[in-house]
Amino acid sequence: MSKEELLGFTTNFKKILFMTFRDLNIIEPILKAIEEKGYIVPTSIQEKAIPAALAKRDILGCAQTGTGKTASFAIPIIQHLQANKETDKRQGIKALILTPTRELALQISECIDDYSKYTHVRHGVIFGGVNQRPQVDMLRKGIDILVATPGRLLDLINQGHIHLINIEYFVLDEADRMLDMGFIHDIKRILPKLPKEKQTLFFSATMPDSIIALTKSLLKNPVKIYITPKSSTVDSIKQIIYFVEKKEKSQLLISILQKAEDQSVLIFSRTKHNADKIVRILGKAGIGSQAIHGNKSQAARQSALGNFKSGKTKVMVATDIASRGIDINELPLVINYDLPDVPETYVHRIGRTGRAGNEGTALTFCSQEERKLVNDIQKLTGKKLNKADFAI
Repeated sequence: MSKEELLGFTTNFKKILFMTFRDLNIIEPILKAIEEKGYIVPTSIQEKAIPAALAKRDILGCAQTGTGKTASFAIPIIQHLQANKETDKRQGIKALILTPTRELALQISECIDDYSKYTHVRHGVIFGGVNQRPQVDMLRKGIDILVATPGRLLDLINQGHIHLINIEYFVLDEADRMLDMGFIHDIKRILPKLPKEKQTLFFSATMPDSIIALTKSLLKNPVKIYITPKSSTVDSIKQIIYFVEKKEKSQLLISILQKAEDQSVLIFSRTKHNADKIVRILGKAGIGSQAIHGNKSQAARQSALGNFKSGKTKVMVATDIASRGIDINELPLVINYDLPDVPETYVHRIGRTGRAGNEGTALTFCSQEERKLVNDIQKLTGKKLNKADFAI
């Protein structure tokens, strides 16, 4: 083999091994923003979804939180809109991204902010629980992409502040969580207001029958992308289980946090009431923490999230729904204070750690009545949880 052939072979081999964002036909202004964030290699879902979305195909994506799916729909939409800026002079919202919670809506908006900074694409975010006036003012100025939660979107449509007749791109994110939270009726009221001709990108972490039925009515010949939690999340995380009586859990938690020194730790509680109780118990032990759940005001939730992301608060106690907005790349430790009823939720929870190639640890506290749930988790992940001994 000649030197030139060898060089060509090596270059092609590298391409096969390391696909980069530059291989995905992304325009320069967006590439510049991606590279500024320090990203070079796309995640599995980004590698599959971005080319399909750029080719204007509908997408059915089954992927957990933490797989990079937000960028996989945000980047193609920004690119399409930027390309059409010269030719399409119509006013109005061109892309609608529907998501279940305020935290997720803000997270998606932040992501669009990052990737659209060198383009002329404008976006806005709306959600309930806050005064609508600033949101209405933002809409009046004109935006291309709207990120919304279902309730506030319907309110502003009914008041005549939002019209969806020019929508070309529609994203339904975290569809399973939408259904869990009772938003199916809102979604069914929103869908007829959208144009028939549009590109639809549909994402869900799980695919129950109700979701499959919804996709059949929404998607035209979609590209199906399944990113399994087993390889993407679970294998990279050290998982340890403590078999502990319910009344001993708080003492075990205090002992672990005292040894965790200055690490950021996310603790999962099954209920809002218990999340607040954990914060009180830790406070008495001299450990500062904050809780995030549905009963907290919007301002309190955003403040707690901000403190946790900046490192001001090291310990966050969250319920499952509220935790969907927590997106932190370097989170070394997740603790399941209570086990979730659904094994997929366990995968969601521990997927918060060990992201972006970092090492992560997930500790689970299991009382006698929760033992059956452990079997379901091990069946789903195909991994046995390592038992740890402790002495209080």
